Order: sequence, then C-alpha cells, then structure tokens
Amino acid sequence: MDFRLEDIGADEVERRLAVVEPLTDSVRDLIDAVIRSEVDDADLHAAREQIDAVVAALRTRQKDGSYGVPFTRDLTGMPWGNAAVGARNAVAPPMKVTHADDAAVAEVELGAAYEGPGGRVHGGVAALLLDQLVGEAASMQTHMPCFTGTLTVKYLRPTPLGTVYLRGEVYRVDGRKKFVRATLADADGVTVEAEAIMIAPKDLPSAEQIAELQARLTD
Repeated sequence: MDFRLEDIGADEVERRLAVVEPLTDSVRDLIDAVIRSEVDDADLHAAREQIDAVVAALRTRQKDGSYGVPFTRDLTGMPWGNAAVGARNAVAPPMKVTHADDAAVAEVELGAAYEGPGGRVHGGVAALLLDQLVGEAASMQTHMPCFTGTLTVKYLRPTPLGTVYLRGEVYRVDGRKKFVRATLADADGVTVEAEAIMIAPKDLPSAEQIAELQARLTD
C-alpha cells in the first residue's frame, strides 16, 4: 500500500480544504443541476462548452494517476480522492464521519445523483456508505486503515432520498481481523444493516518506521 507523509500540519490541511471543498460542492451542484435541468437544447450546448473550458483549464497542471492517501506529520490521513468521503471528489456523497463514544457515525444528504428506484437511494450507494463506515470504525483506535474482507448487507426496506444516518462499531477483534456491525437509517428507523470483517494489511509500516519518517520531516 502506498504510504507517504507530507510535512504539513493542521493549519495547512484546513487551508487546503477551505479551497477545495467549496469547489467540490459546486461540482456536486452542477451534477444535480444536469440531472434535473429542463432548459432547452441550446442552453445545454452552451453549458457544455463552458464546462469543457473549465475542464481544460484544470487539466493544465495535474498529478499522474489517482490522488492516493497522503498523511500529515501527525498521521492525519487525507483520502481526498476517496469515492465515499473524498474532499476533492464530487462523485462522493457529502459524507463526513465523526466518532461518538466507540462508534463511527455520519449524517449524509443524498439527492438526485444517488437515486436507484424512483425517489429511493440506490442499493449500491447504501453499500458504499456502509463499506466506508465500517472501515472508519475499524481504524478508530489505531488510526491505520483496514481493508474490507467481507461485507454482508441486508436491505430491510427501500431508503428514501434525503437525509440518512449511519453508525458502525467494532464488536470483536481476532488478530488482524476486526468484526464490525453498522446500520443506515432514515428518520423512521433502520433501512439497511451490515456486518463486516475488516483486515489490517500486513504491509503497513511499523510504529518504528513511522517514527523514523516523522523524525526526518521535523529535522
């Protein structure tokens, strides 16, 4: 797994987020507008030309490949290209995971871009959110990522588009395996349940290696 450190602190992380998160929100608004727009063809053609010009401007300077997950000097991860929580990824739902007691929780607004059956959340989107959440729950104590070994999802009823609430927590640990339960709910209760086995990868750097990298950054 690509593990790399950037010599930046919390202030620089916040500065970068203050720039990219509003841009990402604007692109999300664009996606929603394209889905629901009823303007005439001429306006759609004009919009495409403007969008193409913006894309061309952004492509004048780009990194190769994916964004990856760099870490700050205090091991704060920056998964900003992530498909579920990426701060720079407008395809990702606007999901921000927080910690409450021993659980990972999130509140997410799912609009037209996440529709499956009419007016309902796509089942794959529900699974995506739950997959991210169980990973967040599994990494709460160590702050190191875990990979999904298995994810079993049970759909209790269709989930309406709108605000959904997620909660996940580890209930058992066996070596590198962490067993996690999670739910997705609307205002009327749980709509989707999930159980996962999360596995800590073998190739993560050791605590000693991380300390050595941090020391090099601060020299």
